[in-house]
Amino acid sequence: MTFTDMLQQASQRAQSLLCVGLDPEPHRFPAAMHQDAAKIHDFCAHIVDATHDLVCAIKPQIAYFAAHRAEDQLERLIRHMRDVAPHVPVILDAKRGDIGSTAEQYAIEAFERYGADAVTLSPFMGFDSVEPYLKRHGKGAFLLCRTSNPGGDDLQNQRLASVEGQPLLYEHIARLAQGPWNLNGQLGLVVGATYPAEIERVRHIAPTLPLLIPGVGAQGGDAAATVKAGLRHTDGRVSGNIVVNSSRAVLYASSEADFAHAARQVAQRTRDALQSA
Repeated sequence: MTFTDMLQQASQRAQSLLCVGLDPEPHRFPAAMHQDAAKIHDFCAHIVDATHDLVCAIKPQIAYFAAHRAEDQLERLIRHMRDVAPHVPVILDAKRGDIGSTAEQYAIEAFERYGADAVTLSPFMGFDSVEPYLKRHGKGAFLLCRTSNPGGDDLQNQRLASVEGQPLLYEHIARLAQGPWNLNGQLGLVVGATYPAEIERVRHIAPTLPLLIPGVGAQGGDAAATVKAGLRHTDGRVSGNIVVNSSRAVLYASSEADFAHAARQVAQRTRDALQSA
């Protein structure tokens, strides 16, 4: 089974386009865990338990664990995800991007140490920085393409005079990912929900690739506009998946003891809004 197949099946099983991002910040934990980095696993496990049946993927952000020396907690957390939700893909949000020999080590980290199903990557250093991840059968990789942060304009929205047609950089990345770089059908693209016109443009260039779309929720991305721009059907079937991520709006829906229940309610509303769209 390819990662794309796994993602498609998870989306169908949960009737969901929602991905919950795990960005644990101990100073935002409820009172019983507040400021306790040793409770990162416990906090995130409660979120997973409360939401796993509502999502098509779960996306832990590695920096939020590493900053607190909690990589061992991330390993335990992903094992917990396998126990309670074995069919839900785990996307490790690492945004790695380095030369081939170093990329091979990062691939070992993502896929062997943590056991992730997919990883986010920066394509800035070119194909040889991406290729080591594609050697892993059944694994996926999402390339940063048109990100949701305002500074994305600094590079992603610049024209490439040396490339035929002078495409914008993000358009060129989408063409490479849809075409020559996608050796085994394992690539997807990261496109921010704050730019629905760019989502639509990327979907036109890359009609079959899964799109990981952050920015719905705390960042203000519109669920209906995101679905309209990114989801495509062919002969009644989804031909290009979208994975719409929400992190802080779900994680910190409540600062009280009911935080997991509140997280489920927000996830349910977001899932339903995406399905309705």
